[in-house]
Amino acid sequence: MMRGRSDGAQKKRLWTFVGIGAVLVVFLYMYFGSKSGGESALEYGSRSLRKLGSSYLGGDDNSDLSSRQEEKFGLEDGDGGIVPKSFPVCDDRHSELIPCLDRHLIYQMRLKLDLSLMEHYERHCPLPERRFNCLIPPPPGYKVPIKWPRSRDEVWKLNIPHTHLANEKSDQNWMVVKGEKIVFPGGGTHFHYGADKYIALIANMLNFTNDNLNDEGRIRTVFDVGCGVASFGGYLLSSDIIAMSLAPNDVHQNQIQFALERGIPAYLGVLGTKRLPYPSRSFEFSHCSRCRIDWLQRDGILLLELDRVLRPGGYFAYSSPEAYAQDEEDLRIWREMSTLVERMCWRIAAKKNQTVIWQKPLNNDCYMERPPGTQPPLCRSDNDPDAVWGVNMEACITPYSEHDHKVSGSGLAPWPARLNSAPPRLADFGYSNEMFEKDTETWRQRVDQYWSLLSPKISSDTLRNIMDMKANLGSFAAALKDKNVWVMNVVPKDGPNTLKIVYDRGLIGTTHDWCEAFSTYPRTYDLLHAWTVFSDAEKKGCSGEDLLLEIDRILRPTGFVIIRDKQHVIEFVKKHLSALHWEAVGSTDSTSDPEQDNDEVVFVVQKKLWLTSGSIRDTE
Repeated sequence: MMRGRSDGAQKKRLWTFVGIGAVLVVFLYMYFGSKSGGESALEYGSRSLRKLGSSYLGGDDNSDLSSRQEEKFGLEDGDGGIVPKSFPVCDDRHSELIPCLDRHLIYQMRLKLDLSLMEHYERHCPLPERRFNCLIPPPPGYKVPIKWPRSRDEVWKLNIPHTHLANEKSDQNWMVVKGEKIVFPGGGTHFHYGADKYIALIANMLNFTNDNLNDEGRIRTVFDVGCGVASFGGYLLSSDIIAMSLAPNDVHQNQIQFALERGIPAYLGVLGTKRLPYPSRSFEFSHCSRCRIDWLQRDGILLLELDRVLRPGGYFAYSSPEAYAQDEEDLRIWREMSTLVERMCWRIAAKKNQTVIWQKPLNNDCYMERPPGTQPPLCRSDNDPDAVWGVNMEACITPYSEHDHKVSGSGLAPWPARLNSAPPRLADFGYSNEMFEKDTETWRQRVDQYWSLLSPKISSDTLRNIMDMKANLGSFAAALKDKNVWVMNVVPKDGPNTLKIVYDRGLIGTTHDWCEAFSTYPRTYDLLHAWTVFSDAEKKGCSGEDLLLEIDRILRPTGFVIIRDKQHVIEFVKKHLSALHWEAVGSTDSTSDPEQDNDEVVFVVQKKLWLTSGSIRDTE
């Protein structure tokens, strides 16, 4: 009897413990499960990173990185698809993450890179299973950026909380900290007294009318290598000149971030081992002001790459001690550079004070007259000068096409007439002038439609930095000529290489693969135009979720995305609006556009301004 009562009591206590344990497990599951599944964008920290992100940052290398399920585009299973309730927020240390230019990744992957060739500043992207799957937070205190044109001269300090350049370059007037703002007086290493005076000096050296560097529209596209905070490019804009300002994410960190925050066209890149992402004959003028590039290395390969992207008769303005200093080392470099450019058939167009300006020949005559065996050699006939994505530089001179040789120049109309004039290189794609004109008119109508959708949300100064993610002939950007904006025209690396048409129209852009992250800082564009970009990614088997997160990364808070794509893509995007903190602005179907595919839809969304805990929402 006693034993029976003891067994019964033990069973009773056991079932009681089991019940309490079950309740506790259910409670913990509901509490922590719902918390991790629906973490607010207002709360973040190390717990906000999924295991994937933690491993990417050097955490547990044995984590099952392949366990992440990627959202697909298809909706075959109706409401049963994978629909995340929210994306976690990346740790605030990564508010400036550039996935393919991330030094943490390079160190973790133990890549064997030649630092002397700048390979560590070139693109090295994480494998798909090592990508972040979280939203990049704005820095504490982030504000809606100051509007153009004021932004050329001042930005909010909290948006880019880096002031080391102000101290390091204090004697050169790059930038000055004034209260809540960072101010840009327009100075540079070789133009302490302002980029405007320096630009006028260069124009005067070349005897251009009214000391205007645009030379009555003949100079439109400029390449500024080692651009600093891009004041040179910023001050060119008032002369109807657009510059591609280029610099790496090097010891002068954030210089390109400052440029884009100011509303000045800029791109993260380096003259290393790969070709620049621009086709041949893209720029009328190139510029280096103390850009600290060893132009003599590897048989002058970097200068030859600059030669590839210059148009016939194009200029290279070089402001550096080698051009004027009298010490032994600078004189040696000057003599060797002078010899090299002479063999490249460049001539000195002007030389004054600290600056020399060389000019590239107009045709192939000089190349043909060089003695046999002269170095550098001409490039092989099978060397495509317009192939750039992942293509190694070569130490050879790119000769002109037969057309350019015959006309002794590019044959382009002056700006602004060239914007809507059919360029000679259209024939490379088999396009007629009529096709070009029709494309231009079609996109003019479409842009009018876009602005009708955006009109309730924008004013004349709302937008500044715009990206066309699939630019084709550049007609979207051409339709925006009278808006106070600039456009980064992106041509996919595996489609028709129409970027040379974009440049021939007096526009700028780059080549890219949208299965990877773009070479820019977070929060650098006000509007992205995605014409069939998602459909293209779907065909290549790329993650639609990753593409959404990348768009969100480079889009400024309160910025817009115009998605022009198939209906099932629009439905895919709609499923993620709340997860991304985006909201729908408007949409249209194919009935309003006779040139539109029957199943093509336009969908416009806006990114909300969300802030992490500790940040203060403070707009102008």
